[in-house]
Amino acid sequence: MNWTGEQLKLAEKYKSLDEIPVEERRYKCHTCHKIVDETPCPSCGETLLETMCPLDHCHCPHHIIEKIEYCPLCGQPVCPECGTHDVSQVSRVTGYLADVAGWNQGKQQELKDRTRYSV
Repeated sequence: MNWTGEQLKLAEKYKSLDEIPVEERRYKCHTCHKIVDETPCPSCGETLLETMCPLDHCHCPHHIIEKIEYCPLCGQPVCPECGTHDVSQVSRVTGYLADVAGWNQGKQQELKDRTRYSV
């Protein structure tokens, strides 16, 4: 992913999402699918909102891509073409495709550390 200078400055300024001051945070509501500046969600009242990474822009026109990259700020998988964090990462395990979101933290780290080769 080719992050912009502004995005890289944010990644250097904050080492994790927890370091972002509450007044600068934005949240994703997965109930009404909106990005809001406060909790609970003013549209639907949902209280369990995900803190949004400032490098995420939420709009990906791609459907399927072969590889994945990881955000330098939050470590979540991102689309390597546009940088959105709204991706579902799937890996083949013993012949079956499985969503990586259900894996434990150690297995997810193992996936991040894998070396990819092209023949």
